Amino acid sequence: MSDEGSENDQAGVRTIGPVVSAAHLASGAMPALSELEFAVTMMVNAYSRWMVRCMAAGGTAGLSPLDVQVLHSVNHRGRAKTLADICLVLNIEDTHTVSYALKKLDKAGLIQSGRQGKEKTVSITKEGEAACVEYRSLREALLVEPMKALGLDERELSRLAATLRLVSGNYDQAARAAAAM
Repeated sequence: MSDEGSENDQAGVRTIGPVVSAAHLASGAMPALSELEFAVTMMVNAYSRWMVRCMAAGGTAGLSPLDVQVLHSVNHRGRAKTLADICLVLNIEDTHTVSYALKKLDKAGLIQSGRQGKEKTVSITKEGEAACVEYRSLREALLVEPMKALGLDERELSRLAATLRLVSGNYDQAARAAAAM
């Protein structure tokens, strides 16, 4: 493939690739990484839109993507969580953003504050659980069913998810190195 990202193959059919948002980054030693970054960017933006619109369709409007993620995290396994727990699971460094989301969810009556010893905790309310159940129901109908129709191999999707989690560790390490410069 040429640096411009397209050329004719032997049959005279034009090939395009890699698909990236910044050709200057793809011109280095690992163009596929730029392709992955662009795909992740597209996925994050689409996923963010989905979360907000699914919650709104379920009757819980006005939440940001982070609010929705935090709500589902608080609901996870039905046990109380600390701010640190939520930030760790979601890999969020800026705890103030999660703290703000928790305040917003508490004000909306979707979660409630509590204590475990000296630590402040949050847990799901009946209203918050109902919002999560409605989200799940809509997700099954509007997202899961069409995805199943694509015939994707669930083991391959799980392998891809595991790979993305591993790759995220390299980005975290690179971020630490950049911060130390």
